[in-house]
Order: sequence, then C-alpha cells, then structure tokens
Amino acid sequence: METLVPLLAVSDFFPRGILPYLLGGLLVGLGAAVIYLATGIIAGASTFLESTLSYVSDVDRFNRFKYVQSRNWRVVFTLGIVSGAAIWGLVLAPDPTIWTTDVQWWRLLGGGILVGVGTRLGKGCTSGHGVCGVGSLSNTSLVNVATFMVFAIGTAQLVQALGVSP
Repeated sequence: METLVPLLAVSDFFPRGILPYLLGGLLVGLGAAVIYLATGIIAGASTFLESTLSYVSDVDRFNRFKYVQSRNWRVVFTLGIVSGAAIWGLVLAPDPTIWTTDVQWWRLLGGGILVGVGTRLGKGCTSGHGVCGVGSLSNTSLVNVATFMVFAIGTAQLVQALGVSP
C-alpha cells in the first residue's frame, strides 16, 4: 500500500496557511447568501457593473427596470469590492509590493478585454457562476465553471510551455 501524502504537503498550496482562504471563502459565501436572501438577486459582479452603466448610457440593455431600480445599492456593493481590496492591499497586506507586477500594460489590457468578452459569452462571471451558480447547483453555472477552469489551466500550461514570462 502506498504511503499517503502527509497533510503538511497541503501547505505548499496554501503558503499563508489555510485560515485566510477559509475565512475569505466563508465571507464571500455569506455575502452572496445575504444579497440573494434579501433581494432575490444573484451577486454576480458583471451584472453589478452593467447596472452601474445605467447612470451614463442610454442603451436599453443597461437601462432595464431591474437595473435602474436597484442600481444604487449595486454601486455600493461594487465600491465595497474595490475599496475592500484596496484597503487590504494598502493597509493590511503583509507585503506592500503586492500590487506590483512585471507584466507589460498591453498584456494586462489584452487579458482584461479577453475576460470581458468571456464574461459576455458566458453570460456572467466567476462570482455569479462560480460562487452563486455552483452553490445553487445551476447546470449552466456548473458547465461554465468547468469551462473557465479548463481554459484557465490550458492557458497556464501553454504559457509555461512557450516560456512566456512578463
């Protein structure tokens, strides 16, 4: 019988320990559950972004009644995501250089555009499908998350095989 991998090997995957990831996951899940139970709306970030576009766009898609009706609290939610990350990074991060990268600006821009296109094609983002959709056992979300993971792993393997670096 093979020897089981020691539990300490898991620490390679969680260099800061398991607790920060566990706590973060519980808080994200709790937040998504509270929003859903209070409003009946799935807490997907891409939909929240679309609803904020109703402030500046006349496009019918962004001015649907449900977006205009709920856009004020959706903006607060979106600002909370951004400001929470900024506060952590600027005040609480163990390494103040955590926000730096050697990746060229054009690669970041290209990646952002591809993520945006994928979000539209997939009819949602990882927070909507990955957190809320999988949590509610939505078949569409399960397929989308599997697709996200296959393409993310495949892209990472391709980039590594090609020797691409920042």
